[in-house]
Amino acid sequence: MRLFRTWSEVPAPLKGGVLALGNFDGLHLGHQAVLGKAVEIARANGVSAGAMTFEPHPRLFFKPEQEAFLLSPFRIKARLIAALGLDYLYVQAFDREFQQRTAENFISEILVGGLGISHIVVGYDYVFGFQRKGNVALLNELSARYGFGVTAVGELTLPGGVRYSSTNVRNLLKDGRPEDAAKLLGRYWEIEGRVEHGDQRGRTLGFPTANVAYRDYLHPKKGVYAIRAGVDHGADTIWHDGVANFGNRPTFDKKDVLLEAHLFDFAEDLYARHLRVALVDYIRPEQKFESLDALKAQIAADSQTARRLLAARRLSVGAAPYVALS
Repeated sequence: MRLFRTWSEVPAPLKGGVLALGNFDGLHLGHQAVLGKAVEIARANGVSAGAMTFEPHPRLFFKPEQEAFLLSPFRIKARLIAALGLDYLYVQAFDREFQQRTAENFISEILVGGLGISHIVVGYDYVFGFQRKGNVALLNELSARYGFGVTAVGELTLPGGVRYSSTNVRNLLKDGRPEDAAKLLGRYWEIEGRVEHGDQRGRTLGFPTANVAYRDYLHPKKGVYAIRAGVDHGADTIWHDGVANFGNRPTFDKKDVLLEAHLFDFAEDLYARHLRVALVDYIRPEQKFESLDALKAQIAADSQTARRLLAARRLSVGAAPYVALS
């Protein structure tokens, strides 16, 4: 998949294709349905399949000081979109100039004039343009004038009626329900980043941890999780079972938020390496211990619980620890 940040960079062979529009934060199964439909239509018509997303997320543009909410910072989002078979990803800068574009101007100048799109795919509730006045009805109205097709993917839900939405995923993660969130995402939710040096207390306790810098992400419920940790080995990612604590480490009176991951039966040096941490199950809330011995005993118990929880699941291998639905 190729990446572009201005329409003038998109080469002629990729223009005239099918384009999926959306923020795609989290890339849940509803998003995947929109992107999959774009690929399906493009392949049937022998044209390119592209996606357009926006950076920064519009919510961050309007309220930059708000509580962290992103499910998938750009690196993760791009990787997940690429795995769906798109030919290119167009990243539109969401700045003051773009924010003031009317919906029709966005269609006529960028989508039609710049990219020459032949078909647009969106979710049924997609809105865009200045003051969010663009919607599916407007796309259908303008499609005849500008000569493109429109497909709106309808509302999709789990069998119990829970809607695929980024808001629902965020709420489940905040509630400490990562496996329910995974049912909406189609995979376990991941945090990733460079492993940084910490206080090395885990090593002295017999449970060395990889400290992952925590920036830009939604804060899930604080506490201890059973995890799968993906270690980059060149182009491959090797997955390991483990246990992690997300929070402030109250036993040591820390205030900053940190993700500390302990990988089972693992002896490699991880400092400065890229680590992906997928939250599989919530074990317990974060708590303060009166002694290091008490903390050590609890970590040992948490590790046994995590091993049991992970062994009970059928976890596949590949680019991400996808949920086994059967």
